Amino acid sequence: MVKTIHRITIAIEGMTCAACVSHVEGALMRLPGIVGVSVNLGTEKASVELESRDVSLEGLAQAVHDAGYKVPTDKMTLNIGGMTCAACVFHVEKALNEVSGVSKAQVNLATERAAVEYIPGVADLADFEEAVANSGYRLEGVLSGDLDSEVELERLAKVKEIRELRTRLIFAAIGGVLLLLGTFHLLPWVPLLMERAFYPFLLWAVATPVQFWAGWTFYISGLGVLRHGAANMHTLIALGTSTAYGFSVVVVLLNAITPEFLLDRGIGRAVYFDTAALIITLILMGRYLEARAKGQTSEAIRRLIGLRPKIAKVFRDGREVDVPVESVVPGDTVLVRPGERIPVDGEIIEGYSTVDESMLTGESLPVDKTTGSLVYGATMNKQGSFRFRATQVGKDTVLAQIILLVEEAQGSKA
Repeated sequence: MVKTIHRITIAIEGMTCAACVSHVEGALMRLPGIVGVSVNLGTEKASVELESRDVSLEGLAQAVHDAGYKVPTDKMTLNIGGMTCAACVFHVEKALNEVSGVSKAQVNLATERAAVEYIPGVADLADFEEAVANSGYRLEGVLSGDLDSEVELERLAKVKEIRELRTRLIFAAIGGVLLLLGTFHLLPWVPLLMERAFYPFLLWAVATPVQFWAGWTFYISGLGVLRHGAANMHTLIALGTSTAYGFSVVVVLLNAITPEFLLDRGIGRAVYFDTAALIITLILMGRYLEARAKGQTSEAIRRLIGLRPKIAKVFRDGREVDVPVESVVPGDTVLVRPGERIPVDGEIIEGYSTVDESMLTGESLPVDKTTGSLVYGATMNKQGSFRFRATQVGKDTVLAQIILLVEEAQGSKA
């Protein structure tokens, strides 16, 4: 039987000569499961032949590291949809960590993001999307460097989700209360209606939209993960409420068609539409409160994002033009007037002023800035005006790094 050989290519940093190539090849060949290694000094890459895909890529990286070199990794931040609890976080993290080439994956439930560290060329976005889908959740996109994207701000604030949950909660609550009052004869007109043959069908009609419209999210999330051999809290809710609803439907139909069938088998005529509806109502209330709490949890991040101005005054082709701050590139000359926030990080090349850097340092007194001084995005210029050369923009600014640290702190396991 011919063995299947798997070949992967990884980048190697730090090699300078033929001896380095020999060291790396020797370190990799000593690992079990390695059939062949070919290291190219010019491209700084190693082509590794494996007996199976079960060979640990972390082991390869560690062997290269022990030899005095480095396998570079990259990071990607993914937006994950469908997570509702700590069990969801566990499922997504487990799925991403099992992807070949991933060295670490960390999921933040508050912001519904996954930070993935991986080896480029071995793992890519398609692998992550497949892993997330197979665990029963959705990859809704990759977080870009556009910090003040309106879409991202709204996603963090959960405005759309909160609004939708509130609507479903109100609908389910009204339906659940009506079913409760009707089932337990708590309204004066109920005894009169109960004598009517259509009364059980009336309860059924009220319960159906509550079950399948207000509670539809539980079917999408809960039963969807079953296809991938997993389960979550919504799975239990969907199965439990469906059982109560389904049993009640059967009782209503049998009572209308052959009432003797129920009596002969000692089955009561009680229905449990109210039980299913109230369970859905209570869980939706929890989801609504949870979504509001998540929105408040990300308030610190949203406020940090809101500090950065949207427009920067840049000199291009000898003219001063207003451009979106995302369009500023390293090397641009930026003008800042008194009372304006500094758009990006840079170094002053002309002018003098004082800058309020309290959002970075907590120091309330403005800091003097002159030619050669460093300035940071989102800090407030006070009295003078100056020009500076942009050095760090987008996700490389100090503000972006602070936001990243806050997100990582939220997602870390204490």
